[in-house]
Amino acid sequence: MARVLIPEKLADRGLELLSAAGHEVDVRLEMSPDELLTAVAGANALIVRSATQVTDEVLAAGTELVVVGRAGIGLDNVDVEAATRRGVMVVNAPQSNILSAAEHAMALLLSQARNIPQAHAALVAGKWERSKWEGVELHGKTLGVVGLGRIGALVAQRALAFGMRLCAYDPYVLPERARQMGVELLSLEELMAESDFVSIHLPKTSETAGLIGAEVLAKAKPGIHIVNAARGGILDEQALAEALRSGQVGGAALDVFSTEPCTQSPLFELANVVVTPHLGASTHEAQDKAGVTIAEQVNLALAGDFVPFAVNVAATEVSETVRPFLSLAEQLGRFFACLNDGIPERLEVEYLGGLASANTAILTLAALKGIFAAGTEEPVSYVNAPQLAEERGLEVREVSTATTRDYVNLVTLRSPSHSLAGTLSGPRSEPRVVVVDDHVVEVPPAENMLVVRNDDRPGMIGVVGTALGEAGVSISSMAVGPSRTGNTALMVLSTDRFVPDDTFALLQASEGILDIHRITSG
Repeated sequence: MARVLIPEKLADRGLELLSAAGHEVDVRLEMSPDELLTAVAGANALIVRSATQVTDEVLAAGTELVVVGRAGIGLDNVDVEAATRRGVMVVNAPQSNILSAAEHAMALLLSQARNIPQAHAALVAGKWERSKWEGVELHGKTLGVVGLGRIGALVAQRALAFGMRLCAYDPYVLPERARQMGVELLSLEELMAESDFVSIHLPKTSETAGLIGAEVLAKAKPGIHIVNAARGGILDEQALAEALRSGQVGGAALDVFSTEPCTQSPLFELANVVVTPHLGASTHEAQDKAGVTIAEQVNLALAGDFVPFAVNVAATEVSETVRPFLSLAEQLGRFFACLNDGIPERLEVEYLGGLASANTAILTLAALKGIFAAGTEEPVSYVNAPQLAEERGLEVREVSTATTRDYVNLVTLRSPSHSLAGTLSGPRSEPRVVVVDDHVVEVPPAENMLVVRNDDRPGMIGVVGTALGEAGVSISSMAVGPSRTGNTALMVLSTDRFVPDDTFALLQASEGILDIHRITSG
């Protein structure tokens, strides 16, 4: 019998499943962090929701933990890296709230189109205002879906039933896949210019934070209506308020905010705004599904069976040869996605040297995990990465070659337009990016990086350095590699923070710079 510690409320059906499997279900609600450290000692499983912080300290205290379960999608409150290092499996319930979230987005869309909350408030206040709250039909209007992941796809399906024309912005979905869904892929600027309604379904990353700000809103179709039921901060709330006041934006509906709880906002003062307090997953069905799903996953983990929603890999499941390369493969995947500005049509993963004789399937999964990590609404795991590749039409091929001239081991990712290679270097086996396209470089992966391809002539390093310096961005490390085939050079730089949009645009337009990409791991 295993002991399962549950410090937050879990659906009754989930508790029943754990008890039926013969486990001791230890429910202790509203514990302090110190009380959690004491209670987790001797527990074999820990199930949390969003309030409990599962830190490295908690994992260290839980010396007998086999699995940590998060009853929901997000994993911000679980130190997955520390859990992996300690051989503790982490599982979640990634599909528990997607229907509820999609339906809530549609509810916000309809409420905004027909001014339902405003009309209700007026009527119960004794005002019969039929003409004031005249709305618009969805039929025949264009819906722009920003992020065509599982929730975005469900919203698109439902909007199609209303007779809406569909377009989407998502660099992680290939055009053929979008066509099969009846969706036209556009750039973000094109989508904003053509859409009557926009629904946001992106993850919150350094790339997407503030993605829809004053500049994007100014280029939008006048009178556009915007729904954000994804993550706060993707839509600049101050810029939105100003655009609503000016009439550039006709209406907005938000379920999420940059800071939560949010009880004060300039948006709350505007009559053409609908707001809800992060209710996307707040349905009985979603909470029940989360409880049942996480109980099922924990039961499987404690029984030693295959766990479909594991988000990490226990140390015992990976060979000693392969394990050190897991982090590198995932970092290369993230780097590669940024270099490609999304996913390519085809991906070849090549293993050279000693890795060629090992089972490298998990490394390919790690690379896919990295590729999709920044572009999906749900956490990407070793288990669902192949499914995401199939859904988005990415063809993956694995190649192994035992001999290599320059490196003991080398992992290379290739698409029709880009290539990227990395290895582990030195006595501490530190990760290094050693080839970008046809340029030989050597630089450690970092949270924020720039890849600049430029004319191979004097002064180009100064152009980049000056622009970054004027923006207050420091260069942490840098590698320069000439082309093997032409008169171009490549700079790969690590920076202390994300390069601002205006600085990036300035560099893009600079004479002699042929191509530039921001690389981010957050």
